[in-house]
This record gives sequence, structure tokens and C-alpha cells, in this order.
Amino acid sequence: MPVTPQHDIQALVGGYHPDPFAVLGPHRDGGGWTVRAFLPGAMSVAVEPLSSDDAQTIPMRRVHADGLFVAWLPASADASDEADAPPDYRLHIDWPSARQITADPYAFGLLLGDLDLHLLQEGRHWHIGDCLGAHPMTVNHIDGVRFAVWAPNASRLSVVGDFNGWDGRRHAMRLRYGAGVWELFVPHLTADERYKFEVRAANGTVLPLKADPLARMTEVPPATASRVASDAPFVWHDDAWLAERARRVAPGAPVAIYEVHAGSWLPAQADGAPSSHWDALADRLIPYVHAMGFTHIEFLPVTEHPFAGSWGYQPLSLYAPTARFGDPAGLARLIDRAHCAGLGVILDWVPAHFPSDVHGLAHFDGTALYEHADPREGFHQDWKTSVYNLGRHEVVNFLIGSALDWLRRFHVDGLRVDAVASMLYRDYSRRPGEWVPNRYGGRENLEAIAFLQALSERVAEHAPGAALFAEESTAWPGVSAPVSQGGLGFDYKWNMGWMNDTLRYMGRDPVYRRHHHDDLTFGLVYAFSERFVLPLSHDEVVHGKGSLIGRMPGDDWQKHANLRAYLGFMWTHPGKKLLFMGGEFAQRAEWNHDVPLPWSQLDDPASRGVQRWVRDLNRSYRDRSALHRLDADASGFAWVIGNDRDNSVLAYLRFGASREGSPPDDVCLVVVNLTPIPRHDYRIGVPMRGGWREVLNSDATCYGGSGVGNGGGVTTQGISSHGHAESLNLTLPPLGCVVLAPER
Repeated sequence: MPVTPQHDIQALVGGYHPDPFAVLGPHRDGGGWTVRAFLPGAMSVAVEPLSSDDAQTIPMRRVHADGLFVAWLPASADASDEADAPPDYRLHIDWPSARQITADPYAFGLLLGDLDLHLLQEGRHWHIGDCLGAHPMTVNHIDGVRFAVWAPNASRLSVVGDFNGWDGRRHAMRLRYGAGVWELFVPHLTADERYKFEVRAANGTVLPLKADPLARMTEVPPATASRVASDAPFVWHDDAWLAERARRVAPGAPVAIYEVHAGSWLPAQADGAPSSHWDALADRLIPYVHAMGFTHIEFLPVTEHPFAGSWGYQPLSLYAPTARFGDPAGLARLIDRAHCAGLGVILDWVPAHFPSDVHGLAHFDGTALYEHADPREGFHQDWKTSVYNLGRHEVVNFLIGSALDWLRRFHVDGLRVDAVASMLYRDYSRRPGEWVPNRYGGRENLEAIAFLQALSERVAEHAPGAALFAEESTAWPGVSAPVSQGGLGFDYKWNMGWMNDTLRYMGRDPVYRRHHHDDLTFGLVYAFSERFVLPLSHDEVVHGKGSLIGRMPGDDWQKHANLRAYLGFMWTHPGKKLLFMGGEFAQRAEWNHDVPLPWSQLDDPASRGVQRWVRDLNRSYRDRSALHRLDADASGFAWVIGNDRDNSVLAYLRFGASREGSPPDDVCLVVVNLTPIPRHDYRIGVPMRGGWREVLNSDATCYGGSGVGNGGGVTTQGISSHGHAESLNLTLPPLGCVVLAPER
């Protein structure tokens, strides 16, 4: 019987052997093979050679009390001396309460191919989710799960789970030098197995068990283990949608986004509702959003996150949808159903930072692997989180791979990239001395710029038709400009300046609005410098800010009238639209992620009126090209009255084609009166002679208004005004927004 060196035995038993494949499994030994198996807790083990039909099991000798077993197998009679393959065999293991027959994990050869490893080393593996992580597969005709994880500075790494009693000595992994990737095939495992990685740092310290950074499925929080996800392909029914989704999010398309927190949108469920939250959400959310006239649903991050109170903005598993709402297939079903109903799906995605929970990415292999080592770069002071080291190409690969995984695997139509401003500036929310300048001495984060540009290029290349939205709150130039022109390459940028200015204005008593008129008009100075989304997002209804309706001044009637007028201004202003759930029916309370939306509030006619107003705004926005086709083009907008600050009145024209010779269907006049005083005989010049129909009026009684308006329409008079030969003599409703269009 061959002798096993004592230092190998001690290293295996102690759980610190750097190369278990050098000892365990089959090894050529003279005229046969030495087979070693380390099985702590096993009572006895035998080897069954499979080389002939009459092969008998061969008992293995215990050479260490902790469970190291050894046997010698003779080579097959027809094998050459040196070139024969290792024997095929099974281990028969007697545990105290069961008998197991299994293939030996250490009898399998290298798993990842040279091309995979080469691309991983270069940081260009755009299918990294198919390479690393846990994947059910068949190797040498044996079903099992291949595990692979990047941890270049670990001295030993093993996969643990229910299948091995969470004993880190049982399934130590093989290091693929150069790439820093550890791999192991565990036979006979199936989908849904719980697992983590036990990592021993270079100094010998065993770290807290780590979840898989590329897990595609997790336990339900607060549990923190990863789960093996099924690799069975999902059957999609959305080919027609995918073929035209690029057109539906193009600059000239109507884009009205309904922002949703998946955990708190759903109303109370009746008995017999689907057990999967994703399916229950699809049953109620998709018909509702479709009926309301929105074009897209945007979910707050659904990537797995340990703390529900972060709403998903502190994720740890960038490849796994949260298990709170069901399995990954449930999310795929929801997206498929949305597409079949003509709705796009956008996900919020967070590449800026991650929480420092010990089971996550923080010091994953005992070093600052995913994050910066220097806290002046690697610690976010506002959120107490770790900042990704975007100067490391493996980290960039990990992040871009996540984005592509959502876009390809789940057919997601777009990603809204969170906290872009915090990525672009090295001194973001830092005082002097608390940040590290770039190599030129500046505050710009050159690595983040390169990452965002690479992200946009890879998305365009690998997920055609998908869009990228930037939540960027500064005046950084060219966010939505092409990378070829020095831009970041996003399709759209959130217009945070517009949102802040206009909400501040709307919160003022109308008596004082005349002194702050520029808050409404300033946005048009830069409205066409980027492709913008106008966002009234979740951030505006939390942290003591109150609800949208709660920020409006006046009595209850005035609050609702103010909100309707504001939404009318937003929907007719250049830029795509985004509204957070609850805003469409004037939710009174500040949003609380722990409870469903107060749907009973729709018993109030005022709330129903706002909801109907938003629905009709969406319908007009989609049906009238003047309200969307030239959203990102200055030729689609013209002031008629922008300086009537004393009356707090705005009037402007929207065009769907060239201003000269636009057909009636391609012109709209918008007039907004933001005082509670009706204004009669208010003259406004218009470019077309004839009848103008009042197509929208926020003060209509069906919306909860007072019914002041223009009787459905008005005809021009040959009185020149505002540079036009013809004009309209209008009645402006109090705290109202009216939209008029020329008669055909």
C-alpha cells in the first residue's frame, strides 16, 4: 500500500492543503492507481472499479482517524504503461445513518477551458455568468454541479453546503493559476442546493463563509447562503417585442415609465392568489400599468440585498434576483407577460458600491479584491458602503457581466444605473484631504468614466435594443452623448435639476410664486443638451419629504389642483416621463416600503380624479406626436409666454415635426396657470388660423376640478400677439393646465 506523506495528511486534515488534487483522487502508481478520499465522519469506504462487469468493491484503508482513506487499483490489462486514462470508479461510503454511492470529485480533470481563463484574465469575458458561479452540468456522463469562483489571493478555498455538512475540508477546490480562479465539480448535486465558499486567506486565517458573487439564486434573507440555480432554458414568447423594443425607447418615441417597488405595490391578495409574488404581481401590475397608459415598468433594484430597508440599493448578489419574491423563473414570467402586453421592463442596477456584510464581497479572499484598499477611495461615507475598484479589469468584467446577464438572460429592456454622480467624482461627498486625485491631479474618476463608456459599448454590442439610463445629478457634459464623441454613451439621463427646481416651486404658496418663476423656466435653457427623463421618483417621497400631494400648498382642493397642473406641465414638457407608484393617485402618506400602497384611497373622488388625469395624460402623450417626437430636439419646442411671472402663467408650443408647415396633428399649445385665480380673456398668439380644440384640461370636473375652461375649443381671431398673426382668447382655469390642438 503506498505511503501518503505526513505533511499532506496534516494539511488535508487541517483544511489548509493548497492543492488537494495533488493528493486526493486517482494517481498513477507503478502498475496501478492509488486512490485517496478524505471523508470526515465516514465509518468505512470502498472503491468499485467500473472497468469490467465483474469488478468487486475494494475496501479502502483508513490512514487517519479524521477520515483519510486509501486504496490501490490495478491498471486495466489492455492499458499502456503511462498513457492510460485514470480508472472509472465509484466510492461506496458508509455514513453513520446512510450509505452513499458517488463519483469522486477528485477524479475529474480541468473544467474551465483555456479560452475562458484567458478572457477572465483579460477582463473581457462577457458571458462570465455562464463561466463562474454554480452550474448544473454533465461531466463524463455524470450529472452534478460545477463551482468556480475568482479569489486569486486565497491560500485555500472550498465549497460547503448541506451536501457536505458545511465542512470546509470535504470539497476543497483546485486553483487555476494565472486566472486566480478556483473550480470543482461535485457529482450528483442538483439545482436548489444551498452553498457558500470557505476561504482561507494568504495568512492562514479562515474567513467568515462567503456567498457566491456570481450566484444566480439565493436563500430568502435574512438567510445568506447561495443556491444552485437551474440552468434549464426559459421558454419566451416575446420575439415580436424584442424585434421592435429599440423603436419603443428611441428619442422620438413616447416613453412613460411607472416606477415600482416590487415588495410594496401589490394590494392585499385574495385567497387562491399565486404563491409566487412575481406571478401575483404580474396578475395585477401588468393590466394596471397597461390601462394607465404607461409604456414601461421600472423596478427598484431586484438584485439580492441583505437589508430590505435599502430598497435594493445595497445589493450583494448582482446576478441573482431577490428570493423574497420567488425563484428566478418567476421574474422571467413577469417580464415575458409584460412584453406580451406591450410593456417594457427596466431594472435599477447598482455598480457604484456594495455593503460590507461579512458574507459578501468585502475582503472576499482576505484582501481588498472588489473594493479599493484605501478608504479614501474604497469607502463611501454617505452610505457606509464599499466602493468598487474600477481600476481592476476583473471587477469591471464582473460588473459589465452582471448588466449583460440581466439584459440577455431576463430579456430586460433597460438598466437605470444608480448613483452615477458618486462614481464620476473622486471628491463626491468628501472634504479636502479625504480623497485621492486622479493621475493628472483632478477630481474626475477616470476609471469610472472608462467603465461607464465600456458598459454602454458592450450593451450596444451584446444586447441590441436595450437602453441605459443614468441617474446623474450634476452638470457632467455628454452623459447621453456617444462614446465616439467623448460622451458616456447612455441613452438617457435623469433630469435631477428640473425635478428639484420645479418641486421647490410647486411647494411655494402661489402668492410667492411670481418671485420664483425662473424655477419653472430654467430647465428649458438646457433641456436639449442631453436626452432627458423627467423623474418624480421614489427619492422624492421618502425620508421626511412627504408625498407629492403633501408637498402642494393650500387646502385639499388646491393641493389636488396643484398636483394635476404640475403633472400636466411635466407631461407636456420636453423629456421622457417617470412617476413613482402612488403618485398617480395622489398618495397622501409618505411611501413606506413595509406596507402596500393605500389602494383604499381610491374611494376618494379626488384621488380617482388624479388617477384618471394621469391616464389621460399618458394617452395624449402617446397619441400626439407633438408631445413626444422631438423631445430631445430644440425645434420641437417654442415659448409663447415664458415671462408672465406676475400671473404665474406659462404658454408654449410643442411640435412633432418642423415648425414651418407642421400639420395640425403635429402641434399642441400648452398653457399653465399656477395661481388659484381663473384668468379670463387671456390672449395667446398661435401659429395656425382656425379652430383649436381643448384636448386636455386638468380642471375638468371628471378630474375633480371646478370645470373652468373653454367649452371644448376656441377659434382664432385676427389679432396679432406674441409674434403670431392669429391669437386665441382663452379662459385659464385656476391652478390648471390646458392643452389645445388645431382642428384637423
